[in-house]
Amino acid sequence: MKNKDLLQQWLNEEKLAKHFTGWDFSHLAHRWYNEQLPWNYPEIVKQHLKNTDQLLDTGTGDAELLLSFGHPYDHTVVTETWQPNIDLLKKKLAPLGIQLYASEQENDMPDMPNSFDIITNSHDGLNFTGIVRCLKPNGLFITEQVGATNNYSLSSFLSDNYVPAYPQNTLVKVASNFVERGFQILQSDVAYPKIRFYDVGALVYYATIISWEFPAFSVLKCQTKLQQLQNIIDQIGFIESNEDRFLLVAKKQ
Repeated sequence: MKNKDLLQQWLNEEKLAKHFTGWDFSHLAHRWYNEQLPWNYPEIVKQHLKNTDQLLDTGTGDAELLLSFGHPYDHTVVTETWQPNIDLLKKKLAPLGIQLYASEQENDMPDMPNSFDIITNSHDGLNFTGIVRCLKPNGLFITEQVGATNNYSLSSFLSDNYVPAYPQNTLVKVASNFVERGFQILQSDVAYPKIRFYDVGALVYYATIISWEFPAFSVLKCQTKLQQLQNIIDQIGFIESNEDRFLLVAKKQ
């Protein structure tokens, strides 16, 4: 494919990504690969979650993961701050009876002290004070987090002055914050799974959406480096980086 055609393809992917809603990356099916984690977050949640529990799912996104828990709707509250997701959730969850706490402020938590048996958090920011306030005594906080070094090799390649957006988001730091607040750590793990992109357009789509990991990214600004990545794909068929994930299950005392 000629460079001019590649550039247009990348620009098309960038444009498409700007209309991204929910948290559905099906557009990249067969165009990328995510190595499996050594744990199964939904199964861990379901192992702890009882039907009688009051559940708060923070940063619920499009709520697909939440709904996979199969928890009673009238025992479920969710938070979300991104307006396109809020609009989606109002149509999706309200008819089910799931309570939506929508806020413009990132990581804001409902004013519901000592109300929840379990708080779940998948890839959302952490409001330590809010978690402590909302959990009942002996309540559980279960999270899978994106760590500070996620996709560092690709992010730093595309941006010479790249600095991780959340450098403090590490298992050691987060676990320490909970221990200082009197929590008991029941389970923890960390992993650095491979992520591969089989065409540069797939990376463009991803980088445009995950803007906090690829600050100021644009196809035109990064055209030369994208071509260098294309050269690698022409040689070996993919470009590879590492994600950063950690798991934590903590119990409020």
